[in-house]
Amino acid sequence: MSNVLDPAQQLPADRGSSAARRQRFRGSASLGGRRAWVRRLPLLPALTYMIVVTQAPFVVTLWYSLRGWNTLTPGSDRFVGFTEYRQVFADPNFRSAVVNTVELTASAVIIAMMLGTALAILINRKFLGRGIVRTMFITPFLVMPIATALLFKTTIYDPIFGLLDYVLSPFGVHQVNWIGTYAMPSVVLVLVWEWTPFMMLIVLAGLQSESLEAIEAAHVDGANAFQTFVSITFPHLRRYIELGLLLGSIYIVQAFGEIFILTGGGGGNGTATTNLPYYIYEQAFQSFNVSEAAAAGVIVVIGTEIVAAVTLRVLSGLFTASEAMA
Repeated sequence: MSNVLDPAQQLPADRGSSAARRQRFRGSASLGGRRAWVRRLPLLPALTYMIVVTQAPFVVTLWYSLRGWNTLTPGSDRFVGFTEYRQVFADPNFRSAVVNTVELTASAVIIAMMLGTALAILINRKFLGRGIVRTMFITPFLVMPIATALLFKTTIYDPIFGLLDYVLSPFGVHQVNWIGTYAMPSVVLVLVWEWTPFMMLIVLAGLQSESLEAIEAAHVDGANAFQTFVSITFPHLRRYIELGLLLGSIYIVQAFGEIFILTGGGGGNGTATTNLPYYIYEQAFQSFNVSEAAAAGVIVVIGTEIVAAVTLRVLSGLFTASEAMA
């Protein structure tokens, strides 16, 4: 008598085993999903807080931007679609604010990064009192922006008692209205003072993570300090410089307190320092046009995201090309 079973008799058992395997797979997948959610559970309060603090106000802003609400006009709070967006783009003050924002942000970020890199290279060397010098360089970043702006306005830029006028007096400079005559450079100087320590810390972190073996090998091969910096140190700092430029651009584009204290959005040319945040403030709290201010805010958020993405891609391409050439 043969021990081989008929295939027809094996089929139900095969089907049963296949169904059992599928059931076990679904059970293990379900168990893995539950474990993943258990691991993520401690993050839910922080995630909920971030959604409430960031996304909920943006949704409300988006809702206001689709209405025509002006607090001085009764009955104006009604749905108008994209009318406020068209008014924002048609406003010449908005276009001027865009130009001022680009000029202000690019100038402050580039100068702060150059100075921060130089200072990071300086304090990365060992010398007596390096800890004290490093603390002094970091101090401007720890001061509140409003306090920094007040300090510059009353102590440095004052045309009669200011330190800048006093230092330049031997060169024939007397009682210059720095803020009124040079409004944009005055604001840029304050922002550079504030953000140079931030750039310095990022670049310094990159320098301290550099491989000492590579530096020693370059010295053994006869490379001087400049060649070592260009060929080894600078490519190593690429990601840190990218990060500093990107974060600096995102933060400096939101500058408001310095402009409000120093020039009130104006300066020597009326709107010479009015950037996008100050433009939104004017629409909301001076013209009382809540919906137009909300529309401008939505445009600024979208524009900032696009510019940040493009800037990061361009910088990555430039550094990659420089590494390929090296």
